[in-house]
Amino acid sequence: MTQRHLVRDLMTVGVLTCSPDATVAEIARLLLEHDLEGVIVLDHEGHAVGTVTQRDLVSAYQHETPRALTAAAIMREDVPELPPDIPLAAAAGLMRDQGWRVIFLMHNATGITYPAAQLSYRHFLRHLAARSDAELADLGIRAARLSPMQIYAQKRDAARRQRLGAAASEPEQRERP
Repeated sequence: MTQRHLVRDLMTVGVLTCSPDATVAEIARLLLEHDLEGVIVLDHEGHAVGTVTQRDLVSAYQHETPRALTAAAIMREDVPELPPDIPLAAAAGLMRDQGWRVIFLMHNATGITYPAAQLSYRHFLRHLAARSDAELADLGIRAARLSPMQIYAQKRDAARRQRLGAAASEPEQRERP
């Protein structure tokens, strides 16, 4: 098995985000659907303004109406981040010592700071459990990724299928008494 020694060798490129207006229910669904520890909150200009983690969502239960809360109400305004070129051992130690279950690798372009990649406890567990490099092929800077055009085509096709499915079920609903 190839040695993976640096954060960039184990991170996941691409980070899911939400807006400050996203509800805790929407964020919880996003984390569950993608098996994530947390998401970055982006303001309406695309700047990273905070994070919402599983811990923050569970803490929402301290409020009388947790489902009515938004990302802006529960997010942490800090974004735990590390550079991609530090050793995994150092990253693991920092994450453990700081109480971070997920860290982000941020990118700054034309004055906008946005998330580029992430590393979580789950990455370390997968690394420890891997029997071969093939089990980690989706991780790291060298992982095969879809091009932006392929991602666009997938989203377009999914939206079409959803529209067609909704259109096909409408006549059935009208026929029922």
